Amino acid sequence: MTFSDAEKAAIVSLWGKVAKHADDIGAESLERLFLSFPQTKTYFSHFDLSHGSKDLKSHGGKVVKAIGSAAQHLDDIEHALSALSDLHAFKLRVDPGNFKMLSHAIQVTLAIHFSADFTPDVQAAWDKFLAVVSTVLVSKYR
Repeated sequence: MTFSDAEKAAIVSLWGKVAKHADDIGAESLERLFLSFPQTKTYFSHFDLSHGSKDLKSHGGKVVKAIGSAAQHLDDIEHALSALSDLHAFKLRVDPGNFKMLSHAIQVTLAIHFSADFTPDVQAAWDKFLAVVSTVLVSKYR
């Protein structure tokens, strides 16, 4: 899937603001995911899932930084996330439906923290972008 120049600009611009807060945005997105979809906690039984925990900040930061890597490689997201796709498909075996739920939680978190920047056009670009990221991450499940 390709992105228009306007979509690329929207994704990269917001990523520039998100990057400075990756751990916090990631932790909050995971908390939102776990509260909204408690079944997703099953993959994190070894984590401290309490508010503000080191585990949430660490893993949330990894998630958001991986998204940032994809944002920096919009013309080749598949290559940028290849190793992560392998990890999820062959080792972690996360239910592919969870990526869509996480994408939603991330978008809600971005809308809360960057409300002035998260216009309908930016939201549409990020929705498309996160859908592509999710598709890449589950592409090796087949």
